Amino acid sequence: MSSPINSPARPADNDPADNEPAATEAFAFGKNWERFLSQLDDRRIESAIDSLTELLSIDDLRERSFLDAGSGSGLFSLAARRLGAQVTSFDVDSDSVACTRSLQSHLGETTDGWQIHSGSLLDDHFMSELGDFDVVYCWGVAHHTGDMWTAIANLASCVKPGGLLVLAIYNDQLYISRGWRGVKRAYQRLPRCLRPMLVLAVAAFGFGKRLAITLAASLLRLVSLRNPLVPIVNWIRESKRRGMHDWYDLVDWVGGWPFEVARPEEVFRYLRDRGFRLEELTTADGNGCNEFVFVRSSR
Repeated sequence: MSSPINSPARPADNDPADNEPAATEAFAFGKNWERFLSQLDDRRIESAIDSLTELLSIDDLRERSFLDAGSGSGLFSLAARRLGAQVTSFDVDSDSVACTRSLQSHLGETTDGWQIHSGSLLDDHFMSELGDFDVVYCWGVAHHTGDMWTAIANLASCVKPGGLLVLAIYNDQLYISRGWRGVKRAYQRLPRCLRPMLVLAVAAFGFGKRLAITLAASLLRLVSLRNPLVPIVNWIRESKRRGMHDWYDLVDWVGGWPFEVARPEEVFRYLRDRGFRLEELTTADGNGCNEFVFVRSSR
């Protein structure tokens, strides 16, 4: 096990309130994943496998160890297992751990190649006990811990020399991100019976905005004698990405708390200074996550 990184230096906050954990109830991620699993089918599993091979630029994960940090539904642990990896999954949310175990048992995966634990990204002892891995995968989790930079430091300590660290972190949109903090706080403060109404309102606004942009792009292509269907096809393709479900992703987005954000260069510099080289970067449009694939120095 490579030695943990102690007392990580953090990027300076533009606004301390943006990264300050609030006394607000944490979002029930596991309950949302339970509902998602009822929609899981072979097509979604194949989409998850395809997105993982594309992200990692590999055909399989045979003879590699894979840590799914914040496993949620367990879908990407399953994808890694189907690609041949020795998988370790964990989540701090007991319902998410139950989802991952349910997925493992219902799809006939053995515990020999897939270990599942309950634990926190912020627990230094737990993280150090896991060992080190060829691939550490943490998609959209570190920014929900309430202490994102400590979570990233602990993840970095689990990567073998020459191994990969995959991160997806919410893009910092400055004042827009602050506005979303307000939406998320409102979601947590609403009675549970009214929370779906807020999600529907956000969905309607987002759909209307995207529809207007797509139609405008199609019209522009039409008058310039280009294929007007391209923007529509691109929208459809985006909705199928990663094998996820639009509704449950949206619930996760609207309600997801704690909530932190970072600019791409902040994540890059933070890990560069800890011996990692950026291999791939996909930046987000709007509210999404910036995706990073880092390689740990073998020195």
